[in-house]
Amino acid sequence: MRVIDKRLQVNRRVFLRGAVAAVPTAALLAAGAGISAEAAWAVEATTLKPASMVTLARMARDIYPHDRIADLFYVNAIKPYDAKAGKDAELHAMIEDGVAELDAHAQQNFRMAYVAVPEETDRVTLLHGIEHKPFFNRIRSDLVVSFYNQHDLWQRFGYEGSSAEYGGYIKRGFDDVNWLPKV
Repeated sequence: MRVIDKRLQVNRRVFLRGAVAAVPTAALLAAGAGISAEAAWAVEATTLKPASMVTLARMARDIYPHDRIADLFYVNAIKPYDAKAGKDAELHAMIEDGVAELDAHAQQNFRMAYVAVPEETDRVTLLHGIEHKPFFNRIRSDLVVSFYNQHDLWQRFGYEGSSAEYGGYIKRGFDDVNWLPKV
């Protein structure tokens, strides 16, 4: 029987190649540029910090969770905050301070930023801790409109849109319930 040594063989060249790639990455992470590839869209923000935009997107998903809805719709719902914060210094301060407070609570409880907390239940617990704050209430109430008013989402939720121009719901699908048993 032949025995194969399955241990990783690292020579000087492989080690140095890995070290050369790791040093700039570590420097970027230390400088606060730790945005993942999935969150690259946040770099486009002109007013708010990219990390704040990523936190808002994660927060949006935790406030209104839909497992079958892509992150793109949550990102589209929070993107307008960047432009609004550019025009309103008070809103800018409220968002940045609120995100900083949320991250501080996450650091205190889990030793990581809010977006890095892996369990949704833990993130929701953190949100319950700030639900009485104006920051949370503003984000939650704005998301009702900015998230659910995306026309591309309506079909996924089974909403056909306004029916006023078609005579109302009485003449357009009021009795189309096919999931209840016939009586």
